[in-house]
Amino acid sequence: MIAVTEKLAWYVSRASGLIAWALVAASIVWGITLSSRLLRRRGIPAWLLDLHRYLGLLAVVFTLVHLAGLVADNFVHFGFEELFIPMATDWRPGATAWGIVAFYLLIAIQITSLLMRRMPRKIWHSVHLLAYPLFVVGTVHGFQSGADRSNKLVQWSALLIIELVFGLSLFRALTYTPRKHKAQAAAKAEAAAGVDSAG
Repeated sequence: MIAVTEKLAWYVSRASGLIAWALVAASIVWGITLSSRLLRRRGIPAWLLDLHRYLGLLAVVFTLVHLAGLVADNFVHFGFEELFIPMATDWRPGATAWGIVAFYLLIAIQITSLLMRRMPRKIWHSVHLLAYPLFVVGTVHGFQSGADRSNKLVQWSALLIIELVFGLSLFRALTYTPRKHKAQAAAKAEAAAGVDSAG
């Protein structure tokens, strides 16, 4: 019991880091599902659309818990510099730097998502696409610094999640249609329908 209490902050940090990574993956998967041909956009309840944003916000919350766990843990010192400045820590500086970069990408994506209606769509979309590098950087961080990387359950779960994100991302890239082409196709369909009704 004493050992568990002494390492509680470390366990919290590890668990919250894994959960944050899984939530980022879930947000990407759900975003691809909504924006691709996997679901018809018409008739989708509003809460399903909001779920994508909530998953991202939950990822931020668990990332903050992850950082708080690192600060509370006494085994390695983590202060402001170690948490927010890449290569400032002596404990696995490279692996930690990946995590810091992932944190900044996550925050940028969430801020622009909250300001989506006040921003030009191109800028918002460009920042939103950083979710893919975020997932890659977060994955590298987890495997380089994570104490659970040798755990078989974590390995297989991570492999399945990585394959799912990669597969859906590839599907999205292969079926992507620019907005201009969508508008042109819709206009042609409307014109054809008008000709048929007139004939």
